[in-house]
Amino acid sequence: MQIVSGTAAPNGSMDPPLVVIAASAGGIQALRHILAEFPAGFPAAVLVVQHLEAGRASRLAHVLGSVCALPVAEAAGGEALEAGRVWVAPPGRHMVVGADGCIELSDAPPVRFSRPSADPLFASVAERCGACAVAVVLTGMDSDGSLGVRAVKARGGTVLVQDPATAREGGMPRNAIATGAADDVVPLEQIAGRIVRAVTASA
Repeated sequence: MQIVSGTAAPNGSMDPPLVVIAASAGGIQALRHILAEFPAGFPAAVLVVQHLEAGRASRLAHVLGSVCALPVAEAAGGEALEAGRVWVAPPGRHMVVGADGCIELSDAPPVRFSRPSADPLFASVAERCGACAVAVVLTGMDSDGSLGVRAVKARGGTVLVQDPATAREGGMPRNAIATGAADDVVPLEQIAGRIVRAVTASA
């Protein structure tokens, strides 16, 4: 996996870590809260999947960029991952990390009724990044992310889940917790700090 400024690990993964965040209903507000607390020079690349309606232009990157100290962009495909930057999946397309370590977009069928979906992204990051992956499941309905967190945990990555009591919709967090893969269940207001600690521990 190629992350700018990273160094190869023996298992083929790269340092610094890669943070992947998934959300659905209520996610924009939760994402704003979290990304607003990431410091400039954050030593990880960040990939965000928010369930968005296909066929409609999205201002998500602009909305998140307005509160985040890091550059935020909608993924176009082909980008080499770079520490200290945030990419969001475009509406109606899956986002994954390819074999060359670059972002890939796909029109493959929806997964768990969603495209973009957390599960393909999390699975690709688990394979490419191993123990350097930090996967975060936020507010949302249904169970997207529950397969992906198993993959991340199996490869030695860190799994953080929003406390359902602080989520607008608790389905995604509850299903992620039920897998037994969560390293920590965290109230919304503490998630950014917990991510920073996980990244620092892995860097």
